Amino acid sequence: MYKRDRPFDSEKGGSKSRTGAPSASPPNEDECPVQMKIAKSDDKTKLFPVVFKWNQANTSARNVAICGSWDKWNQRIPLVKSSGDFSTIVDLEPGKHEYKFYVDHKWVVDDNQQKTSNHLGGENNVVMIDEADYEVFDALDKDLASSNAGEALRSNHPTKESHDTPNDRELEKLHQFGQETPTRADFGKAAPPPVLPPHLLQVILNKDTPVQCDPNVLPEPDHVMLNHLYALSIKDGVMVLSATHRYRKKFVTTLLYKPV
Repeated sequence: MYKRDRPFDSEKGGSKSRTGAPSASPPNEDECPVQMKIAKSDDKTKLFPVVFKWNQANTSARNVAICGSWDKWNQRIPLVKSSGDFSTIVDLEPGKHEYKFYVDHKWVVDDNQQKTSNHLGGENNVVMIDEADYEVFDALDKDLASSNAGEALRSNHPTKESHDTPNDRELEKLHQFGQETPTRADFGKAAPPPVLPPHLLQVILNKDTPVQCDPNVLPEPDHVMLNHLYALSIKDGVMVLSATHRYRKKFVTTLLYKPV
């Protein structure tokens, strides 16, 4: 159960209010879909994208917004609904930020996230932004150091070759990685690539368009042809790549031409 109350409203009996999020302006009407970002959003101002989610597994929320200390609790940022949760991305500076969710006109906190007490006796969620988390290799090093595989690698004890547990398989894969560039002879020892599945041979770009069809419109592809990258044999110094994607009931095929 999430605690629900209104900001700055004291409860009867002399108890303190449970929230420190002030009343703010109406939610922004921007309903653009959320796009995941993995790079820094602004190198000059050192802003980093942070994903906020509200899981409605235990609630039937209709409208969810978020308000935080990053702008002194001045603006409610609406979250976009996607299947079983609401989410949005906010660009924040490194450091500690407090925030709270505004769910169907009630201020609540996420009990699954880190919380802290505010000056009014209530609770706010807390997020810590560390610049090192957005450096890909630094983040991978931290993950490896905190994992069981990283602990085993640091111990420098020989490990038996076993596939009894997932952790053993993970260790064997890590020992195979290195920084040495393979030579052409190494590729010669490799096994040949697998045979192409027969259903991928029926590429719509290789088929003739029926006379009664619009020459600019391709026939509807089969679902097994989607999200694959196709390449045409290089001719006249030009490489041609294609891919077909589906958006709702429409199919879009993109061709890329590159001189080589």
